Amino acid sequence: MGAERQHYYGKHGTPQKYDPTFKGPIYNRGCTDIICCVFLLLAIVGYVAVGIIAWTHGDPRKVIYPTDSRGEFCGQKGTKNANKPYLFYFNIVKCASPLVLLEFQCPTPQICVEKCPNRYLTYLNARNSRDFEYYKQFCVPGFQNNKGVAEVLRDGDCPAVLTPSKPLAQRCFPAIHAHKGVLMVGNETTYEDGHGSRKNITDLVEGAKKANGILEARQLAMRIFEDYTVSWYWIVIGLVIAMMMSLLFIILLRFLAGIMVWVMIVMVILVLGYGIFHCYMEYSRLRGEAGSDVSLVDLGFQTDLRVYLHLRQTWMAFMIILSILEVTIILLLIFLRKRILIAIALIKEASRAVGYVMCSMLYPLVTFFLLCLCIAYWASTAVFLSTSNEAVYKIFDDVSCPLTGKTCNPETFPSINESRLCPDARCQFAFYGGESGYHRVLLGLQIFNAFMFFWLANFVLALGQVTLAGAFASYYWALRKPDDLPAFPLFSAFGRALRYHTGSLAFGALILAIVQIIRVILEYLDQRLKAAENKFAKFLMTCLKCCFWCLEKFIKFLNRNAYIMIAIYGTNFCTSARNAFFLLMRNIIRVAVLDKVTDFLFLLGKLLIVGSVGILAFFFFTHRIRIVQDTAPPLNYYWVPILTVIIGSYMIAHGFFSVYGMCVDTLFLCFLEDLERNDGSAERPYYMSSTLKKLLNKTNKKLAES
Repeated sequence: MGAERQHYYGKHGTPQKYDPTFKGPIYNRGCTDIICCVFLLLAIVGYVAVGIIAWTHGDPRKVIYPTDSRGEFCGQKGTKNANKPYLFYFNIVKCASPLVLLEFQCPTPQICVEKCPNRYLTYLNARNSRDFEYYKQFCVPGFQNNKGVAEVLRDGDCPAVLTPSKPLAQRCFPAIHAHKGVLMVGNETTYEDGHGSRKNITDLVEGAKKANGILEARQLAMRIFEDYTVSWYWIVIGLVIAMMMSLLFIILLRFLAGIMVWVMIVMVILVLGYGIFHCYMEYSRLRGEAGSDVSLVDLGFQTDLRVYLHLRQTWMAFMIILSILEVTIILLLIFLRKRILIAIALIKEASRAVGYVMCSMLYPLVTFFLLCLCIAYWASTAVFLSTSNEAVYKIFDDVSCPLTGKTCNPETFPSINESRLCPDARCQFAFYGGESGYHRVLLGLQIFNAFMFFWLANFVLALGQVTLAGAFASYYWALRKPDDLPAFPLFSAFGRALRYHTGSLAFGALILAIVQIIRVILEYLDQRLKAAENKFAKFLMTCLKCCFWCLEKFIKFLNRNAYIMIAIYGTNFCTSARNAFFLLMRNIIRVAVLDKVTDFLFLLGKLLIVGSVGILAFFFFTHRIRIVQDTAPPLNYYWVPILTVIIGSYMIAHGFFSVYGMCVDTLFLCFLEDLERNDGSAERPYYMSSTLKKLLNKTNKKLAES
């Protein structure tokens, strides 16, 4: 037996030895992983430099404001188009061209206008009428009526037709509506294409939809915004209720954790037992029926799965599977009963720890604030980088032209030979790009921006985990709870994490960030390979994505437990990760049981909180109940506040349970360390709760003698 125990510990490391000076999280500790700390600081300096470069060269107006065919902004103050906020397309049907997907620009002239057209009018009809002054404002700037009709339309000086339009995202789109089942623009069901022929308005509808989705989006957004303005007060009340329910659920776990777990186990056994009984009854009912004795192999695969329910062999298979599950669960319950009781006791103890360190429930707000800073800096840097290109002009032509797609200069294009080779060609703004050295490294800067976001976000999460672990470990290693609990354990743990272990946190976050950026690159490559027909490449890509997904999950698990060891002992990241991994491997069955029990309780808690608050919000916002003589305000869409309350309640519950989960994991590792370090003697007393000592038949001799 001794040889087997020595061989077991040889496989999974050596247990912790007794240290008379250890009384909980070590206060006299030194800095760890200093090199990684230096690398993080240098990377942050480089990140700031990238942000400054991006902010120097970038121009967010390229995202906010529409751009005409000359690359000039519409509605931007300080420009000649300051009083022209809307972009008008000469022929919006061409926006449905596949060229839009390649160049991100409609192959039709575009100008900035003061307002969108509100009437149907053709150039031919307006040319020699008093409507021409109105029509002229939708022609290119500086247009003079000194050309023939064919020349004006050929040169793209004016649109062939105006249709009643409405602004959407500062762009003019046809005001399309249905009248008696017929699609109409204004009062027209057809339009003239400028070449003397009339086309059905359905073509215009398709072009408008492909250009920017359904035109009712703006109206929908405005109604949703109105709903928020009149219901925000009640939404906040719903979120406060969710917060109070989350806190109450965590407190009640101290008393109800065991009841909920055992009720769940009994319910699973009863449900499986009923399933076995039902399968047996169906199996008996089909005895003697024609065709019920046909085997599954003879029947083969059928698209209508209900056919299999008429076979006795199907119900026999179901009954065997359910019986195996039933016996397995009962055997696991018999052999793992004590471990389930230990998991329940740890969950109850975690509820007590949270009660003594109540400020820990507010720490997710700190993590949320820091993550918002990371997201804001990453998003703003990404926008400035993506808008730091220069305007690129290309040749566009409606007909076949060998020069289509080549770059050009709009100022010199009319006088060069290319314009003569393709008389109908236009030199038009295409997109923002560039050929300088800075523009060539833009992709690399975007990748660096994404990598730094992952690194800093993971660092913020790691800081929160170490802080909470340090506070809850202080509770566990207090021999007389809560008298020996240090003052302000959460703030002390936060200070130790930043002062001594910034490098270790950066190391763990760096490993995880590398894996995450690789996953992002694989997703990008997978999108590029979707059009390929190479099945081996697709299979390889799927395998790589699966492997890195599993690797990320394992690293997150290892990092979480390594941070707990860092918070307790103050060791470097690698040592902490190794000790935590071997400690868990020496108690792998306890780990599995505790993990599943806590997962069930957290799932039950989230369903209870989100479901209760969601049902309450549904009955209130649909005017089925009143609260203190008040009723819900009138809404356009009652699901807007209901969904907001449900999503917000889930996020609040997740934040509370993340703290509680960290508490359970910390107390569990401390519990395992306690078992290996101490023996219950006066010199080496156990620090675990009386319930855990009773379950394990452990006592402290000094306490027993007294």
